[in-house]
Amino acid sequence: MYIYRNIFMKAGIVGLPNVGKSTLFNCLSNAKAQSANFPFCTIEPNIGVVNVPDPRLERLESLVNPERVMPATVEIVDIAGLVRGASKGEGLGNQFLSNIRETDAILHVLRCFDNDNIVHVDGSVDPIRDKETIDLELQLKDLETVEKRLEKVSRAARTGNKEAIKEQEVLDQVQKGLATATSVRALAIAEDDRQAYVVSLQLLTDKPVLYVCNVDESSAVKGNAYVDEVRKTVAPEGAEVLVLAVSTEADINELETYEERQLFLDDLGLTEPGAAKLIRSAYAILDLHTYFTAGEKEVRAWTMSQGFTAPQAAGVIHTDFEKGFIRAEVISYNDYDQLETEAKVKEAGKMRVEGKDYVVQDGDVMHFRFNV
Repeated sequence: MYIYRNIFMKAGIVGLPNVGKSTLFNCLSNAKAQSANFPFCTIEPNIGVVNVPDPRLERLESLVNPERVMPATVEIVDIAGLVRGASKGEGLGNQFLSNIRETDAILHVLRCFDNDNIVHVDGSVDPIRDKETIDLELQLKDLETVEKRLEKVSRAARTGNKEAIKEQEVLDQVQKGLATATSVRALAIAEDDRQAYVVSLQLLTDKPVLYVCNVDESSAVKGNAYVDEVRKTVAPEGAEVLVLAVSTEADINELETYEERQLFLDDLGLTEPGAAKLIRSAYAILDLHTYFTAGEKEVRAWTMSQGFTAPQAAGVIHTDFEKGFIRAEVISYNDYDQLETEAKVKEAGKMRVEGKDYVVQDGDVMHFRFNV
């Protein structure tokens, strides 16, 4: 029996109430999540599946002319707005934090525009304060999780268990960081230790984050003073900051034709919708790569983790492909793009036969040979 095992990413849109989360969700997914000018408009999380924009897939489609095209996808979750005290259950805190825990990455929306007609839950616009509010609630919840784990580990460590002693050392470091308002992703923990003792806890502040600065239309290209402050504040985290005029993106999304949307973008000085940049950035922060399969029936983009070997990449399609892997026939995207047909690629000696140790590269076009 073949088991479909395509990897996909689940990203959660988070932020204080009324910062533009649901409007952004609508832009990304073309769904119509409720969007209104009052706190807790979103209660149950809205979920949408979004295609990952990839010009390479479009190029392969034009070359192969398949019956269908299947892009890589990202699952986007619009999560209820958070307020102070969420870690203790205030507002919709418990539900909010539970929803975040189920995601792979966080899209943290910060309000970076002035508009007296849109209520701010704290009465004034201050994206740094807003960021710190959410960070603190996530850190407090993580601290609770770590302390519970430490109680168990400490008992085992007192018996002389070496593994427990090591885990206790690592978790002590995590606890101290959280207690001083440092998110886990920013702590200098050895990667082996992180994998062994931290990842399994699914800590909220260990998830990769992309900060989305929601600006007005005039700031869509260069940002503004609010954005400058955000960039300065998050620099120590090494996190990416994306500037997006969410309301303007929503207007662009309502236009019926590609030509109309492109004219709107040209007027703003933008080369593409910000939503497309956001999806690619969200895809990248988890070190996800794409390989392709291309044939008359289907051209398809497959998602894999960076560093996957050929059998692991084959297993993304079917578990049996990985178990019975024999070899992979590989064409680099650039060669396919330049030579335009698989036959010409073969004639030029550019198709490679790779074995089990081959590390698949982003953009490889693959044919797998396997034995079930």
